[in-house]
Amino acid sequence: MPPIEKDAGRGQIKAQIQELIDTNSVVVFSKSYCPFCKKVKDLFQELKVKCNVIELDLMENGSNYQDLLMEMTGQKTVPNVFINKTHVGGCDKTMQAHKDGLLQQLLGGESEVYDYDLIVIGGGSGGLACSKAAANLGKKVMVLDYVVPTPKGTSWGLGGTCVNVGCIPKKLMHQTALLGTAMEDARKFGWEFSEQVTHNWETMKTAVNNYIGSLNWGYRVSLRDKNVNYVNAYAEFVEPHKIKATNKRGKETFYTAAKFVLATGERPRYLGIPGDKEYCITSDDLFYLSYCPGKTLVVGASYVALECGGFLAGLGLDVTVMVRSILLRGFDQDMANRAGDYMETHGVKFLKKFVPVKVEELEAGTPGRLKVTAKSTETDEVFEGEYNTVLIAVGRDACTGNIGLDKAGVKVNPKNGKIPVNDEEQTNIPHIYAIGDILEGKWELTPVAIQAGKLLAHRLFAGSTLKCDYVNVPTTVFTPLEYGSCGLPEERAVELYGQENLEVFHSLFWPLEYTVPNRDNNRCYAKIICNKLDNDRVIGFHYLGPNAGEVTQGFGTAMKCGVTKEQLDNTIGIHPTCAEIFTTMEVTKRSG
Repeated sequence: MPPIEKDAGRGQIKAQIQELIDTNSVVVFSKSYCPFCKKVKDLFQELKVKCNVIELDLMENGSNYQDLLMEMTGQKTVPNVFINKTHVGGCDKTMQAHKDGLLQQLLGGESEVYDYDLIVIGGGSGGLACSKAAANLGKKVMVLDYVVPTPKGTSWGLGGTCVNVGCIPKKLMHQTALLGTAMEDARKFGWEFSEQVTHNWETMKTAVNNYIGSLNWGYRVSLRDKNVNYVNAYAEFVEPHKIKATNKRGKETFYTAAKFVLATGERPRYLGIPGDKEYCITSDDLFYLSYCPGKTLVVGASYVALECGGFLAGLGLDVTVMVRSILLRGFDQDMANRAGDYMETHGVKFLKKFVPVKVEELEAGTPGRLKVTAKSTETDEVFEGEYNTVLIAVGRDACTGNIGLDKAGVKVNPKNGKIPVNDEEQTNIPHIYAIGDILEGKWELTPVAIQAGKLLAHRLFAGSTLKCDYVNVPTTVFTPLEYGSCGLPEERAVELYGQENLEVFHSLFWPLEYTVPNRDNNRCYAKIICNKLDNDRVIGFHYLGPNAGEVTQGFGTAMKCGVTKEQLDNTIGIHPTCAEIFTTMEVTKRSG
């Protein structure tokens, strides 16, 4: 550091500051007592980076230095950090630069030039939302998306699971089943038509696929309009900032980026038994079947299993659901069992406490005939049954195993392939982020991925600090009698707060629409769980009935606002509706 003269003029001091910046890799203008300055100095010490620290409070003309630094940088506070002649800023900006990986780039000398500001791996709902938001902020963005065909050869277009083989086709086929029930009800309301009503699988499948195709095209147009480069290729890391993209013809291309977002989603898990991949299908195949699946065995008790089993039965098919243990693991078990009971009384057969051990083909065809051998989980009993189709829905696995994360240094949970992140969706590698279903301990829901993707882009490129809130996320299971929930299952609430500190209000109800057809009397059910220690705040909302998604969405907002039982009681209901039941609930479980 050059000698600093006590009475140096402004020009001379400015020249001395510039010389410090030009001749030192790292300069920190600091004050010895400042805790923020200490934090920055400790960071450089931890990184083993030599820095020239100028303690302004220990200099007789330190205030003049600080005034001129304000003129030069627009920053009047300390610490004031420069790295390789680049002004980084104060404590917050320095720590953020370290978190983002920019600090390491600056310390390496001149910043490396990358092909893209951001590369998003995965063209599902979350990846598309993040990429478009980043492009809107003026960043150069690439999206890579590639669907590895199923063992049956099924693949699809841009948009991810939700659009192609999840929420969208599922809801449309669920609606198909509801229309069948509505036609039965219609006769009771005076509609007269032929007794012979049949369903055509091919017509439904074609209509659903055509709609999905329009969405695929719309996503591609939207990316093009926002100047996002979409590449239909399989991406894997070869270096922390470099990926290899392999297209369907096997051609390899390499790209680099300053930041990456992993949004690869999940794929259905197979059973690992003889015949599962050879003869069974998953939800990745079901919505593209060119033929009616016929007599179907659904293996699993997930929401995918119950939704698919429910709408297939609603189309008039013979459906059996094989359950290893419980229904809808992770959901409120009182509600899950009620949803299952409703399905059982409406034609779905349940084979409980059994697991398949072998699937054999008896006859090839569309559909063919399959023999399933299963064993009891409790006894030595063996079950054998014949079906046209076996649909496996026992869970999903994160698509993280073959994308080169080890080459980038990203930590992955070896048990499930999930990626641990902090509250800003940042992995252990500062410039690599992850969103959506592949996150450890987060919701596997499309709207969550979309929200997280948008907010992440704005934090990375627009200085936002808003984070995705994973608490009180509303969701709906589209079983024949739909189940909507928000907040805690009753079991989890008891575990967290204790039974004595909770009040559970519940009610059976009969939708007006069901009265004239005289069906399902008192099969619908509503329940709220209130925390007595917090002004009877609602910590769990549960609804089993028609239009559950529409009902739950509105109450989800109320839950976000911290709604209490008193506020629900003081709300005037809309009559006649199912949702108004939550404004008149008086009976508690405790009362018996």
